[in-house]
Amino acid sequence: MKKLWYIAVFCLVFLCVAGPETAFAQRRKVTIKLASLVPENTPWGSALNRLAAEWAAASNGEVSLVIYHNGTAGSEGDVLRKLKMNQVQAAILTSFGLNTITPEILTMSAPFLIRNNTELNLVLDDLKSELERKINAKGFYTLAWSKAGWVKFFSKTPVFTPDDMKRQKLGTNENEPALMDAFKAMGYQMVPVAMNQVLVYLNGGMIDAVYQSPVNVGGLQIFGMAKNMASINIAPFMGAIVMNEAAWRSIPENYKPELIRITKKFELELDTSIQKLEEDVIVTMRQYGLIVNQLSPAQEQLWYDDGNRVVPTLLGATFDRAIYRRIEAILQAQRASPQGAGR
Repeated sequence: MKKLWYIAVFCLVFLCVAGPETAFAQRRKVTIKLASLVPENTPWGSALNRLAAEWAAASNGEVSLVIYHNGTAGSEGDVLRKLKMNQVQAAILTSFGLNTITPEILTMSAPFLIRNNTELNLVLDDLKSELERKINAKGFYTLAWSKAGWVKFFSKTPVFTPDDMKRQKLGTNENEPALMDAFKAMGYQMVPVAMNQVLVYLNGGMIDAVYQSPVNVGGLQIFGMAKNMASINIAPFMGAIVMNEAAWRSIPENYKPELIRITKKFELELDTSIQKLEEDVIVTMRQYGLIVNQLSPAQEQLWYDDGNRVVPTLLGATFDRAIYRRIEAILQAQRASPQGAGR
């Protein structure tokens, strides 16, 4: 009995001296699998790799961020299911994936509502906290946002006005029914198409044009068939890093402030690098035959009038009414100001 008592005392002393770095290290280590559709050789990919390294350093190796680049975890729909089942713990989602979590998000991408980076920054400054609360209420934690560029029209023949586009068959991502409904209501000929089939559809004459971010068009070589890009911005293309609630709770509280600080730093870096990437991609595509159709202010206004005529009729169904009205009020104030005039 005395021998057992000595063993018990020795174990207690060992645990106190050795501490969590030995006896409890395995229990405390947290591995976060993060799914990304973005290629690793992009600013997003590079930033995620640096983020993983900085998280490991800031947490003394107790929080390990493992990045699954290049869509290896599946489509955005697949990733959302895996997030809910905790097969992956975090993911980069676009506006469409975020909209699946909470439908207010896609309202920011209503066609021709937000028109430039200045307006987008104002809207995000006002709405970001509220949108994050809505996402968090659905069992997720929003780590960072990214302005991932602008959606534009790419077409076989030049497009300057809405009538130019309405004469063409416009390909739309089959996973984006909300935007397809909006463009249908405006009178466009919409054709659902999988992203990996866009070139096949363009080559076969099943579609004449698409709306995509320039980065996607460059990466998929779509501009080889759709050689014309209209200069007007259709909508901002948003992204965010979200983590499921269980994974966020598993991270030790003492590390969370520093991990958040690191992630917010990357958020700022990404905004700058993504904007430069989009500019560089357009320059490169022009070198290989892309034609940028520069719209006049009067031609741009025709698109804005089309959006103002139709999008309000879709509130409550396709787009969230309250969020749309908030955005509208912010933009009206900006456009009425001396700084916003003429933008």
